[in-house]
Amino acid sequence: MSTPDSPYPLLDSLAAPQQIRHFSLDQLERLAAEVRGFLIASVSETGGHFSSNLGTVELTVALFHHFDFLQDRIVWDVGHQAYPHKILTGRKDRFPTLRQHHGLSGFLKRDESPYDHFGAGHASTSISAVLGMAKARDLQKRDHACIAVIGDGSMTAGMAFEALNQAGYLVVKNFLVILNDNDMSINPNVGSLQGYLNQIMSGQYYQRWRDRIEHAIKAIPLEGLSKGVAKAAKWSEESFKRLMVPGLLFEDLGFRYMGPVNGHDLNATSKALAEAREKMKDGPVLLHVQTKKGYGYEPAVQDPLKWHGVTAFDAEAGEIIKITVDPMKPAPPSYTSVFGKTLVELAKTDDKIVGITAAMLDGTGMNLFQKAFPDRCFDVGIAEQHAVTFAAGLATQGMRPVAAIYSTFLQRGFDQVAHDVCIQDLPVTFALDRAGIVGADGPTHHGLYDLAYLRCLPNIVLMAPRDENELRRMLMTAIYCGHPAALRYPRGNGLGVALEEPITALPVGKGELLREGDDLLLCALGSMVDPAQQLAETLAGEGLSCAVINARFVKPLDAPLIHEWARHCKGVVTLEEGCAPGGFSGAVAESLADARVLRPLLRCAVPDHLVHHGDPKRLLEEEGLTPRALEHRIREFASRI
Repeated sequence: MSTPDSPYPLLDSLAAPQQIRHFSLDQLERLAAEVRGFLIASVSETGGHFSSNLGTVELTVALFHHFDFLQDRIVWDVGHQAYPHKILTGRKDRFPTLRQHHGLSGFLKRDESPYDHFGAGHASTSISAVLGMAKARDLQKRDHACIAVIGDGSMTAGMAFEALNQAGYLVVKNFLVILNDNDMSINPNVGSLQGYLNQIMSGQYYQRWRDRIEHAIKAIPLEGLSKGVAKAAKWSEESFKRLMVPGLLFEDLGFRYMGPVNGHDLNATSKALAEAREKMKDGPVLLHVQTKKGYGYEPAVQDPLKWHGVTAFDAEAGEIIKITVDPMKPAPPSYTSVFGKTLVELAKTDDKIVGITAAMLDGTGMNLFQKAFPDRCFDVGIAEQHAVTFAAGLATQGMRPVAAIYSTFLQRGFDQVAHDVCIQDLPVTFALDRAGIVGADGPTHHGLYDLAYLRCLPNIVLMAPRDENELRRMLMTAIYCGHPAALRYPRGNGLGVALEEPITALPVGKGELLREGDDLLLCALGSMVDPAQQLAETLAGEGLSCAVINARFVKPLDAPLIHEWARHCKGVVTLEEGCAPGGFSGAVAESLADARVLRPLLRCAVPDHLVHHGDPKRLLEEEGLTPRALEHRIREFASRI
């Protein structure tokens, strides 16, 4: 309900988004201004994806003006450009809880609202999903509109073109693809497709001549001409179209191309959607909308990368609020920065090392490598499948490719890891950032499954460092082990340990005994090694003697070391920040069973359920993986032995 002093009177007055269908142009523009103002004020308090959402305000308002999304279907690709959609669909009052524990999701969720028709956190799924919805609609003899809003880098993925290919072939009606062209994913878009879209923009003047050109050429009386002249006229028609008609790539795929349209001009965008709605009756339509990431908030316009995903910020000053750090106790370096610097260091003495990332130069630390070796660094765009097989091709020719990809995003290239890398036993290194529980982005972004989906593959060496120094050693180990290799490490800062020089490789498949004990064996991996040592110290004060092993490798597992200490102790505890099914604990359990080392086993891992969004420490507590929760679990386990 609107209050007299509310800065958002029109927005507050919305009882349902269907009211927007009856708004005048003036009301639509006022509503867009209020949505943008609310978005800036709200995200400045909570943090979240910011610049992408600022760019879709007018487009979202115009869509709700022309469609009823209780009946019509819409899928926002990725989902981090859909905050305006959430604001207009009854969730404005929940925005103070955005991305917080049990709060509003930062992405679309089908169980959060009837207006969220498809959940997404990864890119390039929208056209496939909406095409499925459209065919289901046709089979059910219904006639509502089905709309995919793609862009923000998502058109660089092959999956988007696979869907376009089928949609054009099927000649699906009442089917609209909106290409939100903002020149960006998180980093600036790369590749020839972006150049093609730029050509369309530079040639938009000629769009108005499209029908005139086609009609003029078709009016030539070909039946009265010789075959040669007729053939030349037909060739001229196609040549003129290719020269003068923007978007012919999409036309050749079976779509009626419209645009480009200024996505921040509500009148133009509204008219284009009205026209598209009519053209959709005859077959699929692609509407090309150009927007600016960060539009309406100058700091975000000037630096859309910095403002893509933000913590709380001072909206008036345009400055992100920095956490106060004690200058006498500087924070340890992040795992990401240690990876990037180490890769540069190794590459200085080996010109066969090349770096690959999928639209995540800054997020993976690969930007450091790009600055040092621009000719040896490849950003392939949001195309993880291609990234993996591209790396495989490099490896066949004697190069040493390192593909830095978030744990959750490598899932998109699983078949390529299996088929193109592991089966051929090619020395490709996968650096999996953001492994484990990552927090506010929720289940689509937690890196919980990499151990399970990689451990089953032949030839791969799979490892996780206990600290930033071991990360350096593992990167060197991976690059020179002669096999496919993956190292996974968490988001955030390291432990502040000294970084050894020179870097030395680890013996493949060898763990490390950190502490001897007689009662329990704590067998820990990666981020759980330090908590395991703390636990052993705490439990020792209670009379419980624990041996601690830093496993280092999941594959090949150091079975001799684990078996020796499992036989020595009365019970075994495994600790990992990953999913229990198929993960590190499974590897240990299988190895003990195969060797007939029969000991009680406690598996401390994430159970077989979804972990939602929230503060990572709180989520770890819920999953029983904090030192306090682990102490209780282990003490109870020991009491039953």
